[in-house]
Amino acid sequence: MFNKEPYISVGILSEKEIKFELYGDFSVQGFKQTFSGRFSAEIKDDRIICRGGKDNIEISNEIIFEPGDPALDSFLIIDVPIGIKFHWERKERQRFMGSLKLFRENDRVWVINILPIGRYLVSVISSEMSAKSSLQLLKAHAIVSRSWLLAQIEKAKSIKGKKEKYKTVHQTENEIIKWMDREDHKLFDVCADDHCQRYQGITKISTENSRLAIEETRGIVLMYDKKICDTRYSKCCGGITEPYENVWEPVKHEYLASVFDYKFEPENFDTDFSSEVNVRKWILGNPPAFCNNSDSKILTQVLVDFDQETKDFFRWKVEYLQDQIKKIVKSKTGKDFGEIIDLVPVERGYSARLIKLKIVGSKKSITIGKELEIRKVLSETHLYSSAFVVDKEGEKNGVPERFIIHGAGWGHGVGLCQIGAAVMAAQGFQFDEIILHYFKDAKLKKIY
Repeated sequence: MFNKEPYISVGILSEKEIKFELYGDFSVQGFKQTFSGRFSAEIKDDRIICRGGKDNIEISNEIIFEPGDPALDSFLIIDVPIGIKFHWERKERQRFMGSLKLFRENDRVWVINILPIGRYLVSVISSEMSAKSSLQLLKAHAIVSRSWLLAQIEKAKSIKGKKEKYKTVHQTENEIIKWMDREDHKLFDVCADDHCQRYQGITKISTENSRLAIEETRGIVLMYDKKICDTRYSKCCGGITEPYENVWEPVKHEYLASVFDYKFEPENFDTDFSSEVNVRKWILGNPPAFCNNSDSKILTQVLVDFDQETKDFFRWKVEYLQDQIKKIVKSKTGKDFGEIIDLVPVERGYSARLIKLKIVGSKKSITIGKELEIRKVLSETHLYSSAFVVDKEGEKNGVPERFIIHGAGWGHGVGLCQIGAAVMAAQGFQFDEIILHYFKDAKLKKIY
């Protein structure tokens, strides 16, 4: 399928002005001299103006800085946003290896990193997980991340080859159903934030295990029906994983079916979640699951520094006063619902995650979905997941004073459960056993 290791392009950030530093001797096509040191880049008169010391580069659409020594040279980007629109959002200085591409898009400059997939993946598994994770966990994640990436590149090619527009929104007067996927990135293969995979350059790489995990799984991907698997993952499934089609486009992938995150099905729980009685018992209960774990030694393998700010992920609770939820819903939807009267489950998936939720207001009622849209509309950042039940308190004239949301899991819940995988590794499972627990009937294959 591939003769050699592919190169990929990663979108780091887009701003009106970019500040960066080049460490080493970088070349630019059309210029005899090499470039190093501090630079800034901005758009003026529809051109990229890049200034640094005595150097001044003006190019219409793109500039590519190529490292003289790819093994040693690097570049630093100032104020890279991470966790965009999530509760841990912040900015960091991040360092990268490979080529630096500056691309003009209207009045903004895109920073794009071009590098071999292996070097990218070392950073991903050190950013998504702790670089101090066990080797088996890192190897499992390396294969999952590699498979996802190559599947996205193949999918992008397929979408470009089709005449009809790739749709991610279904909207009527009374219903808004959205999901986020491949339509967002046309200038590069993947972004560097949680929307794709966390990629923070060489900033987070700190152990030999992360490099070993990539080297020892070089070229290995998950395959199903002769195609690379679109492997998904999230922090904590909450006890049961969710099928792909309930979260993204309505296309079924057999290897992304729902699985119990344990050695056997939980006893004393009926997981027919078409019954809200069963949903409530599940979410308010404490079922056995690999991801039902609070061992700090295990969790620090999965949760990097800012993720560790989140303690309650298997089961959690959020409370809103009427004024709070009314303002949040109006802000996120751009629609005035009036007083929020009720949050009504319309459709749930196999993990109890809501696929559709009806927001009932005193002025209007609309059904929203899918899971990420529900999480966004009901929080200033994001709810941890859409697997939740709602209680109302203090009704006056039919208007609740308070909404109490009890939830399960952290993330969309599709594919690999990162915390569950960490627990499996700690219990002695090998990387292939971990992967095949979450991706049923898929096969491991070395493709380069």
